[in-house]
Amino acid sequence: MCPTQAFAGYGHGGSTNGGGSDTTASGGTDGEGKAYATVGAVVFDRSKNGSGQSAGPVTSSTTWTPPACYYAPKFAPDGLQKYLEPIWEADSTGYEWDAQQRDRYVNGHPFKDFNKDKAGKGYWWDSYVTKGREGDPGALDCDKPIFWVDKGDNPPADIENAVTPKILAELAYNEIRVPSTKVTLAPANTTKVNLPTWAWLDGAQFKPVSVTASIPEIGISATTSAEPVSLKIDPGTSDAETYPASGVCEINNGRIGEPYAKGKADETPPCGVKYLRSSGTGSYPLKATITWKIHWTGSNGTGGDLPDGTFGANQDVVVQEIQAVNR
Repeated sequence: MCPTQAFAGYGHGGSTNGGGSDTTASGGTDGEGKAYATVGAVVFDRSKNGSGQSAGPVTSSTTWTPPACYYAPKFAPDGLQKYLEPIWEADSTGYEWDAQQRDRYVNGHPFKDFNKDKAGKGYWWDSYVTKGREGDPGALDCDKPIFWVDKGDNPPADIENAVTPKILAELAYNEIRVPSTKVTLAPANTTKVNLPTWAWLDGAQFKPVSVTASIPEIGISATTSAEPVSLKIDPGTSDAETYPASGVCEINNGRIGEPYAKGKADETPPCGVKYLRSSGTGSYPLKATITWKIHWTGSNGTGGDLPDGTFGANQDVVVQEIQAVNR
């Protein structure tokens, strides 16, 4: 690892910065205790995200994951100088490395005097580690030296994971939170052997959610949205049948499942379960998992789909041997 890589969502100098930050400014101190500012931290707008103690992150339905690290603006010219010079003066990284760095950023091979003549016209970009991915081997992949990008220009095409609206969308995917998937059952909590049990979700809770990620300094952003599309019911035992047989209840007219009402006792529930054996003195761990369709739109007009996300929860269902019941 080179000393210029920022880990664990922290910027240079040890102050909080990077993928998990909600602010754009951070920094550290140079060898004389003078403060320097870093720029370019990703800002997340979570105002339209799921909330509450039971809300949780979605899990990708594929092996895809958001990037463990990425590159984004971090320093203005004077900020880079105040960051690097104390490292060189401390002589902790070795003469050869320090000389190479001075040559690169000061002596004109290829940059002269930290690009101070371009102050206000661009930023020095460096690596960040995505929040929660600090121990991931992929966090070490962003090992390019700090590089310059003029305002309005795209980062070099050969640098993978240099931040773009698509990268921001993938980082926002990591921040999506959706409601708990506890379903409403009828009968509730305790049901009977061979009795169709209706299952549905509270439509008011299961609305689309979204998170917007942006880097204001360079004027790019992306909004990642998640919309519920189906509910999968796992009864928690093989001694059960699901409605439909696949156990997957698709969203229909904005709702998943149908609330039970008097007069429907002889009907087959569009979404539900029928247990064929008593749970005895215990219960069955019914698991309800919602699939969320996820897509994104970027500030540059780009957009597309990201892998579906899932989020599930277990709830205990007691099944008794009584054949008849008054609802």
